[in-house]
Amino acid sequence: MSENLSFQTPVAATSAEERSDFIWKCYAHVVGAILAFAAIEVYFFTTGIAEAIAAPMLQNWWLVLGAFILVSWGATHVTYRVQSKGAQYAAFAVFIFAEALIFAPMLYMAEAIAPGVIDSAAGITVLGCVGLMTVAHLTRKDFSFLGGMLKWGFFLALALIASSLIFGMKLGSWFSVLMIGFAGAAVLWDTSNIIRHYHKEQYVAAAMALFASIAMMFWYILRFMIGNRE
Repeated sequence: MSENLSFQTPVAATSAEERSDFIWKCYAHVVGAILAFAAIEVYFFTTGIAEAIAAPMLQNWWLVLGAFILVSWGATHVTYRVQSKGAQYAAFAVFIFAEALIFAPMLYMAEAIAPGVIDSAAGITVLGCVGLMTVAHLTRKDFSFLGGMLKWGFFLALALIASSLIFGMKLGSWFSVLMIGFAGAAVLWDTSNIIRHYHKEQYVAAAMALFASIAMMFWYILRFMIGNRE
């Protein structure tokens, strides 16, 4: 997720050619991030790293879940504040690697419990995100109003995770469903910001924000599907 950026003229106020170029750069970087993420995961699995880190991380599952949410928020928060393009790319690279590391135990467990579920979750995530982005582009609606809801949702999710650790409360499938909805709202918000609120040199930050929301949706769809297979 990201925040509205208004310290420079937004791309929405530029020419149609500049807007189109900015949007394509954003999506090209998102696709590149997804491919890089997949390549890192393949490396983790082929070298045995995924198996080695799965057990200790799964023993502290809710800490991993909290780390996932914090990394998703923190990395994008840093990126949109950084002016240097090199620093933005560096933050994006670190974020992709951190996401791949946090995802590794989840993917390892998914492959062990329900072979094939990863491909299904990835397909649903792609279809869902493409559908939401298409809605944002076709309607041209400003989804800025979702920003406040997403911030409250973020802190509520952290509170629920903390409660599960302290009081032993189990966060079942209902939590995954809520977070899938949360991620969907984040995709809408990020796409709306890409169309309206970023300036033309912030395509790296915009791509990182959208990638974070897509990764979040994939995480909770996969978690939901694993829960139903156990």
